[in-house]
Amino acid sequence: MSLPLILAARVLKLELYLLEPNHVLGRANKFFLKSCTKIFCYSKKIKNFPDKYQDKKIVINPLVKEKIYYLKSQKKITDKFTILVVGGSQGAKIFDNKLKNIIVNLSKKNSIKIVQQTNKKNISYLANFYKENNIENKIFSFTQNFEKIISQSDLCITRAGASTLAELSVLNVPFITVPLPTAKDNHQYENAYFFKNKDCCWMVDQKNFEEQIQEILKSILDKKGDYLNKKENLKKLNYQNTWINVNQKILEIINEN
Repeated sequence: MSLPLILAARVLKLELYLLEPNHVLGRANKFFLKSCTKIFCYSKKIKNFPDKYQDKKIVINPLVKEKIYYLKSQKKITDKFTILVVGGSQGAKIFDNKLKNIIVNLSKKNSIKIVQQTNKKNISYLANFYKENNIENKIFSFTQNFEKIISQSDLCITRAGASTLAELSVLNVPFITVPLPTAKDNHQYENAYFFKNKDCCWMVDQKNFEEQIQEILKSILDKKGDYLNKKENLKKLNYQNTWINVNQKILEIINEN
């Protein structure tokens, strides 16, 4: 979606700065590397990044909305362990179909609240299913206050889009990520692996979803040690990530050039 803006910048002979939020270089960004001044990335190690343009790479903390930085300190509303499931506004069938029975089984011994993003068509079905099983729930397709929902969650089950993982990371919410196997250049796997390598999340292979997700959730609810360790690692990862610091670094680079 950045392509029209990049082409317009070239026509107008504007200085070009690129952003690569994924851990695999996108194809549009790769095409315009030669003509850009710098490219902002979230890691030094970006797959498919040409060696001859390494000097153009600037590593910054993940970019998120300003208000997200101020949601960190909000007190959680409920004492129940709140699991957020992010499948996108179109939903993720694997989450809708294979997760709900696992949640019901776990709720027999644990106090759980489920907050799930799904397709509009599935909202009533999932809400009724959880209600019938006495599980507090909030099922939605789209909301303007998604950041607040994240901040009120204890754990998230999600794909591995760069923006979602950045928001979870900054808000210090540990997550179980299920990278989409069909994502172009396998970029979701690389996004997720970056956090797994720093012991900030759990990764689940879609092929073994039910078996792995149940085992991980049971371990998290029964023993909080690993969960708390990942929460602490996320905190360490983001200790210098503030709205002011990110903006200052970007402005300094632009002013230098």
